Amino acid sequence: MDQHTLDVTDPATWLTRGRNPAEAAALAKAWRDYPDLHADAPADRRMARTRERTIAMRPIFEAMQQRTEAERQANNFAFMQRKIEQGEANAQDRAIVRGRDEHGYDWDCAVQYAQGWYAAVAGWEHRGVISLRGASSARLLAAYDHGFARGGGDTDDLFDAARRANIAAVDTTCSSSERAPASGKLKPSAWPMPQDGNRPVSWKRRAVILTDSDLQPPPGRNGRPCRRPPAIELVRERSSGQATMIVLSAARGFVASDACQIATAPMTSAQADNLIADATQGETLRGLLAGRDIDDLLVTAQGEYLRVLDAVGEALPVLRTMERTRNTPLQQRAHLDIWLSRGRLPGQNMGAGHIRWSKAAKGLTAKLGEFTARYAGPAPDRGHLIEVNLDNGAPAEGFVTADNTPLAAEIRISSKAKLRQEMARALRSFGGATRLGTRLPL
Repeated sequence: MDQHTLDVTDPATWLTRGRNPAEAAALAKAWRDYPDLHADAPADRRMARTRERTIAMRPIFEAMQQRTEAERQANNFAFMQRKIEQGEANAQDRAIVRGRDEHGYDWDCAVQYAQGWYAAVAGWEHRGVISLRGASSARLLAAYDHGFARGGGDTDDLFDAARRANIAAVDTTCSSSERAPASGKLKPSAWPMPQDGNRPVSWKRRAVILTDSDLQPPPGRNGRPCRRPPAIELVRERSSGQATMIVLSAARGFVASDACQIATAPMTSAQADNLIADATQGETLRGLLAGRDIDDLLVTAQGEYLRVLDAVGEALPVLRTMERTRNTPLQQRAHLDIWLSRGRLPGQNMGAGHIRWSKAAKGLTAKLGEFTARYAGPAPDRGHLIEVNLDNGAPAEGFVTADNTPLAAEIRISSKAKLRQEMARALRSFGGATRLGTRLPL
């Protein structure tokens, strides 16, 4: 046996891979009791031997999983306990520990209990549904409901949320820094990510708050330059310059998009603290939004930028749609694309609603209302084809836009990389079209 071959029958092999002595001895014994048969042995015997060894190892792995879960629970609760002892815990952190001490909840249920309690105290709506991978959603929802009720929530009361929102403004249960703002606003960090089901809005009534990183092209993969233009250029192009664009700069704070300068480095924690301490930043943001009739606001801030925006969140008006990009840079770009696709130019009609996509492995299709767009394969000469059909399978022919321009049921695109984008655009166009239009004579 060479130095690169693992001796699975030796406990030392498992010790070097992080197993404790008892687990290492048990794993090595299972391999000694049920070793692999020679490759010349019949396949059914070799498979039977593998099953026997798997059955013998099952109690070992179950015990390992239980130990790992117990360590996770203990470490998480210990972290919360340290925050409380050091005076760094907020009301929700203390509610997590109460859920364990007073109700015997494990970590996952204690977190849901605390979230339900805080939602009730802050005057928020009941969440309704909980879906968490690896745990029982019913068990978690029961813990959330318990915390919501302990915080004063009553799902049977039609005016429950309004009542609690009024109480939250003067409630002393949470400190002033922890409870929800008296206005009932959510901080930008709590805003949802963009959804395609929201109603399209005219670009004149849309606003976006960008950051320094949106003034330059996003980083490419594997160090290669990205051909995608900066986010600010995408907004300008799609909106024809009609959208309200504000940039949160690390050096100057909130500035109009035409007065911003490209930063050489992202915002630091010290710069964020300086902007938060600057009382004029809130007034500057109000001034940039003053006199504008806005229904739809997007925020692209992340990290320290988002912390600054949270600090001046009271300067933002309450709008019909308030969203922010989040998660990884790739997902942030996808969220920006979703938000851009909901913009409507003057005189343009767009179909509203959530586009339902099929699995690409079965042939990519998308559906919006009575229209279905599907990938029809490569074009005869070059490019690719998209077909738009009605519910009965017939081509969507005879539809015209608001300016009486006919829409083609078969669309040719140059690149398959733009397939989803073009399919969504086609569905929005057909969703806002009509069959009642007729061409006027010239």
